[in-house]
Amino acid sequence: MYSLAIYIYMFCINLVAIFNRKARLLMVGHSKTYDILRRSINEGDNVIWFHAASLGEFEQGRPLIEKIRENHPEHKILLTFFSPSGYEVRKDYKGADVICYLPFDTKLNARKFMRIAKPKMAFFIKYEFWQNYLSELHRRGVPTYSVASIFRPNQIFFRWYGHKYRNVLRTFAHLFVQNQESVDLLKTLGITNTTIVGDTRLDRVLQIRKAAKDLPMCEAFESSRVQGDKNSRDYVVVAGSSWQPDEDIIIDYFNRHPNQRLIIAPHVVSESHLAEIESKLQRPAVRYTQATAKTAAEAHCLIIDCYGLLSSIYRYATVAYVGGGFGAGIHNVPEAAVYGVPVIIGPNNKKFREARKLIDLGGCFEINNSDDYATVIDTLISQPASLTKASTASADYIKANAGAVDMIYNFVFKG
Repeated sequence: MYSLAIYIYMFCINLVAIFNRKARLLMVGHSKTYDILRRSINEGDNVIWFHAASLGEFEQGRPLIEKIRENHPEHKILLTFFSPSGYEVRKDYKGADVICYLPFDTKLNARKFMRIAKPKMAFFIKYEFWQNYLSELHRRGVPTYSVASIFRPNQIFFRWYGHKYRNVLRTFAHLFVQNQESVDLLKTLGITNTTIVGDTRLDRVLQIRKAAKDLPMCEAFESSRVQGDKNSRDYVVVAGSSWQPDEDIIIDYFNRHPNQRLIIAPHVVSESHLAEIESKLQRPAVRYTQATAKTAAEAHCLIIDCYGLLSSIYRYATVAYVGGGFGAGIHNVPEAAVYGVPVIIGPNNKKFREARKLIDLGGCFEINNSDDYATVIDTLISQPASLTKASTASADYIKANAGAVDMIYNFVFKG
């Protein structure tokens, strides 16, 4: 049944590729994989293979890749992606020697891939459980590790009809999981080769903070003051990876509160979306790529109309808002929390361990509507002690729970 499902999926992607750019990129990328491997991997190379579905999983694996590369330059790093959202953004990443797509998980592809790549070790990030690839790795005796994985009762492994697929979990030499629930669930299947390490993303956000870019336009914007209510101090909200439902709440409040300054970095940077944001604003705004130091200082809202800056922009926040919680799910909360700022998120956050923990600790706040948002902002800004407490909770959580990369590296390479 699994193989049949893969072939049906392949057929659908080929069909959709006729009119869908992302699907077309996927198919073209898959067709080039074996040529890339043949050109880049030689007999005798000590290949360590990392596989990430897309960009988010790559960011979780990245600090481990760089740790291994730093300490073991004799190894060749092979990095594969399944999604164009990962490959097209990171195809020039300097931390890996070979980067390509991973072809669909058929038995034929798995055997062919392994015959050319000949990995000595493999790491699959978070939710990557490709049955045929993992079975072929196991058959060849290649130590394979699951990194930063999370298991929940509703996953197929723990359902009555998932008894065949759960065997894929037994192909791993070790599973580095994020929480105790995952350990307990795996024990019900008789799988005990597990270690709780937390989320490698916390190590990554600390790396990002250390390497944060200087952004002169943001500096000019943040340092200037809005001429609003003289009895209220000015403050900056950074709204990252926002979608339309997030923006409706954020912008409505912003329009009515002259002492607030807003930096908004939408998840979708298209002309139509940027124009939609601008149409809702009732106070002076400027786009980042069009700003000068003077216009940035004069603006009340700075619209980030490019990619790659958000992780550095959060450091200018008094309060951060991480978008996606009124849609498919929130984006990267630790990316904001690492700067020691309170974080506000929408209700779709139940699958995000760091967000839930930060809510419990008081560094993150869940809202369900505009009234909730106003209450959180008003409380944090009007009560400095509340702001300090929430900021400290965010920073302390990241510091206390980092270290997953060292734990994994020491287990694998130092025993």
